[in-house]
Amino acid sequence: MTVVDINIHHLPEDLFTNEKMLNGFLNSAPRGFGEIARVETMDTGKKHLILEKPAGHQNLNYVEGDYSAEAKLAAMDDAGVDYGIMRVPVWQEWLDLETCKAVNDNAAAIVSKSGGRLFATAAVPPWGGKENTYELERCVNELGVVGVQLACHYGQLYLDDPVFEPYLKTIEKLNVPVIVHHTPLPVDWHSVVDYTNLRREFGRILDQATAVGRELFSGMFDRMPGLRFVHTMLGGNWFANTALLTPHASNKAESLTRLDPSGGEKIKSYLEENIFFDLTHPHSWGKVQVEAALTINGPDHFMFGSSFPVFYGWMSQGVDFVKNDLEISDADRELVLSGNAKRIFNLPI
Repeated sequence: MTVVDINIHHLPEDLFTNEKMLNGFLNSAPRGFGEIARVETMDTGKKHLILEKPAGHQNLNYVEGDYSAEAKLAAMDDAGVDYGIMRVPVWQEWLDLETCKAVNDNAAAIVSKSGGRLFATAAVPPWGGKENTYELERCVNELGVVGVQLACHYGQLYLDDPVFEPYLKTIEKLNVPVIVHHTPLPVDWHSVVDYTNLRREFGRILDQATAVGRELFSGMFDRMPGLRFVHTMLGGNWFANTALLTPHASNKAESLTRLDPSGGEKIKSYLEENIFFDLTHPHSWGKVQVEAALTINGPDHFMFGSSFPVFYGWMSQGVDFVKNDLEISDADRELVLSGNAKRIFNLPI
């Protein structure tokens, strides 16, 4: 059974040796908003890029050598993954256009030497200026990317904000899907920052769930019905929120209307046509939870992802989990492992 991993992290292979590239990453992190980026040398001699918010609370760790084409392909061979889709993990929330161009060029170079096994997504600042639009068009028309990557939010603005609409309309015209990656922390992060697992796992889930909810309730898909968003982290557990947050009218005359009872059919249609989910390291979520997600939001809406190389083991563990632990039909298993990715990203496989 063919396996496509839609969540393989990409960083420039020369990130730690190319001073201009490294400074492009380090200087893009907004210190004025508490994002602290630094590089350390580990005991192994490898360099280590760290992002903290606030100081002393690590949210991202990139280790030299983990992001090479050779490391990706070797992990894929070990895990039984046939194809992979690359994305810049988290950092593209801040990258400037010049750095994005270099990142996109490096991704294209990795794709070209992967023997057809790796595909890239475009990293571009999403502000809708003509230079950004030109880079997006270059990535699609010249570099052959299979999708676009966005962050859940930029600063305090989620993707339903009108400032992003010109860029999103360009994406819609180009007819490519969008991978919406979580950011290191949600906009309202103070309540989860003190404890590592709350900060580094639940914080990302909270960010995704907030993003999906705002997109669904904003009406943005009425204006841009051709957009297809693929949210990481199961959309922030969105399967657990689907029924609760789909509007329901009361069967009684109430003294006060506390919830908006309208728009339920619209929400259902957006979830069917516009919102899809990255089944990120599925074994971590649990058998019951993943089977429930597939039942609630549909097996045609989930795609396998590993978040390689956050943990090297996640790729092989995830593949084994989907193949052998989930009690689903072979047809649904094929959709999750490759069929949905092939269809949504129009992969030539």
